[in-house]
Amino acid sequence: MSKELRLETILAHAGINSDEATGALAAPIHFSTTYQHPEFGKSTGFDYTRTKNPTRATLEKTLAAIEKADYAIATSSGMSAIVLAFEIFPVGSKVLAVRDLYGGSFRWFNDQAKQGRFDFTYKNTEAELLEAITEDTDIVYVETPTNPLMIEFDIEKIAELAHAKGAKLIVDNTFYSPIYQNPITQGADIVVHSATKYLAGHNDVLAGVVVTNDKETYDQLFYNLNTTGPTLSPFDSYMLMRGLKTLKLRMEKSTENAKEVAAFLETSPAVKEVLYTGKGGMISFKVADQAKIPNLINSLQVFTFAESLGGVESLITYPTTQTHADIPADVRASYGLTDDLLRISIGIEDVRDLIEDLETALQA
Repeated sequence: MSKELRLETILAHAGINSDEATGALAAPIHFSTTYQHPEFGKSTGFDYTRTKNPTRATLEKTLAAIEKADYAIATSSGMSAIVLAFEIFPVGSKVLAVRDLYGGSFRWFNDQAKQGRFDFTYKNTEAELLEAITEDTDIVYVETPTNPLMIEFDIEKIAELAHAKGAKLIVDNTFYSPIYQNPITQGADIVVHSATKYLAGHNDVLAGVVVTNDKETYDQLFYNLNTTGPTLSPFDSYMLMRGLKTLKLRMEKSTENAKEVAAFLETSPAVKEVLYTGKGGMISFKVADQAKIPNLINSLQVFTFAESLGGVESLITYPTTQTHADIPADVRASYGLTDDLLRISIGIEDVRDLIEDLETALQA
């Protein structure tokens, strides 16, 4: 029986010694779309790359291990992971979701509701969410912490009630990653990631992940994956595997930096509210003078004004015109996503440079 390895070791060893034929330390990239059968009626386990690819399979083994799950599927993007997770549920399923969501998730949810595919209800707080879970609920969907208001939800408490009412819980674990949270161990039925973010970590890979512990759920997910084809390419599978090796180091440095940046923002007279949970690299803050936002953004030299998050470089995003632009303004305002809010993804630079950059821009 093989020894159960700890998280840092699993990450550092992602893909190594996976090529028994040559003994290559790094996982090979298998570009072949099709695979030879040894003889009639026999298979190597790989037939066609949409169904299964050796590089992707090696990656998925690591992804399952770090999320403490039995099964993982790597997809072409974070949104394709969300779509894959939802498509195993029947038409008409009733979904109870947190109100503060990534704008792309809301856009797809809204389209599905318009088409009558799913029936969505949104709640702002954990107390409201728990109160709304009934026997009619089929799916509970949670981002924790939420994007961009950084609200944490108690996964274990929500899972317990959802299961008692016959519902399944889907959790988006993009912001915390397996370094700070394993929703499967807390009762989630399905966990999704935009692996583009912290898992890959270098703003050069588009990828998604779906994990589960349930064999029946996995079989349904895999059937739909093979049928519709939102698979991750061999090269991107390799790049994601390589990014995973430094995940813990990057997350720890991002958190260390973010704590100092958040503390600085709390003292700035140009900032009226700071939203930070104390772990991870994501911070949102509201400025005292909304009219100064364009000048603030244009004055930054170290932070890059760009969408996305979770890379080694620090980014600043204006959700109103970028990540959450598809959410109607009145809806955004109703739950606190106001036009004075900025979101920053803290990278691994020298934190003194980050603070000095923000200080100069906030005074501009």
